[in-house]
Amino acid sequence: MSDQVDEGSNTLVWFLTGAVIGATVALLYAPRSGKDTRQFISDKTQQGKDAVAEGSRDLVDAGRDMFERGRRLVEDAADLFERGRSLVRGNAHGRG
Repeated sequence: MSDQVDEGSNTLVWFLTGAVIGATVALLYAPRSGKDTRQFISDKTQQGKDAVAEGSRDLVDAGRDMFERGRRLVEDAADLFERGRSLVRGNAHGRG
């Protein structure tokens, strides 16, 4: 389960790293006016924020999913435990 979360985190980190490298290369090789450069940086920053927000939502959703699956697993285990306990009690009273 945590492998999925780790994989999502790694993907997000690599995406952001690529975005920063791409923005840096673009600034170096495509000279613009100061106003255009500031607008470009602002746009890329907003895209990065949006990507982080989306990645965060995905991680939260995955965490909720895993929590819900774990909760159901615990409930099923408790139910099986109670059924087993009832069977053992029934057999113990039947013999006595």
